[in-house]
Formats: sequence, C-alpha cells, structure tokens
Amino acid sequence: MTIEFNATKREGQGSSASRRLRRAAQVPGIIYGAGKDALPITLDHNELYHLLRKEAFHASVLSIKVEGTKETVVLRDTQWHAYKQQVLHIDFQRVDAAQKLHLKVPLHFVNGETSPAVKTGGNIIAHVMTELDVECLPSSLPEFIEVDLGALEAGQSIHISQLKLPAGVEAVHHGEGDPVVASAQTTRGAAAAEGEGEAA
Repeated sequence: MTIEFNATKREGQGSSASRRLRRAAQVPGIIYGAGKDALPITLDHNELYHLLRKEAFHASVLSIKVEGTKETVVLRDTQWHAYKQQVLHIDFQRVDAAQKLHLKVPLHFVNGETSPAVKTGGNIIAHVMTELDVECLPSSLPEFIEVDLGALEAGQSIHISQLKLPAGVEAVHHGEGDPVVASAQTTRGAAAAEGEGEAA
C-alpha cells in the first residue's frame, strides 16, 4: 500500500518564514537524497498530523505530489513542539527502487493470550522490542512484522533469529548476540504463591 499526499514548494527559508508557516497551519519540511538537490516543501498541518497517527505512515514507501511531480520517499524525522500537539518540521528521504532501505518496522504481537506461558504458566509476556531495524528493497518493505507468541512456554523468550521475516527482508541489529524480542515472565503474585507452596 502506498500512502499519497500533497505538498507545495517552499520559497521562504529561515526561522521567521517557518514561524509564519506554522501560524498559517502549515508545516515546513524537506525532501532529500537519491543524488538530487534537497527540496524544501510545505504541508498542511491537519492532514500531516492525521497521517502521522497511522502506524503505516512511519514504515511505508510514501508518494508526495509536489505541484504535479511525484516524489517517492520514506519518513526520516519529525520534530514536535515540546508540549503542544504540533509538528514543527518533517524530513523525507527519496528512495531508489534499486537501492536497499534501512528502516524501523513495527512489530505486531499475536496469540500471546493463548500461549502456554500465559494460559497454564501464569506468566505475563514482556514486549522487549516494539520495532525492528530492517534492510530491504523499497518493493519488499513490510508495513509490520508479525511475532507469533502462540508456542511460547513459561520462562522462554523469542529472539530476532526466530522471527519469520518476509522474503527479501533482513533484520539489522547492532552489537553481539541474538537480541530478545519478547519474553514470558513470572508475575510477582505467581512467584509468591509458588514460594508458599514449596514452603508448605
């Protein structure tokens, strides 16, 4: 799914021009990359705010129509006001169909409540990660990656190496080892009850 939206070229530069735009419910932004010149743009704040609330907007290839020309991009950075629900600036990076992307993709956890860890083990499932760094071609970019917790036993964990990634998608992680994505943990109440049972 490609999300499409509109923008206009931004003429004025500098902080005073940006303040004027924000007062007019507009957001200054920029499109850069793919060996082309950076393109300053302006977007409608209301439309952008609603787009940013969609999970897919953060991990999808996007199509921006800038005065009749389409730019294929991914979201790279969003600056928010310190205490208002206001977007101050937004950055998009152009994508090349032949070049691999490096992006964070959300994790969707399923079947946790039916896993042996929860149903019979009295565990709770801790989501250690909520998103995963991936590398892939733009055409292979998934909106999310599903983590199936259905077979998780008490005290077990799921690691990055156990995730079923879509074809053409590789996990990227920094450092050594095989990081934990989710783990089944004993609740304090269950642990206390277990301790009392052993004492008895």
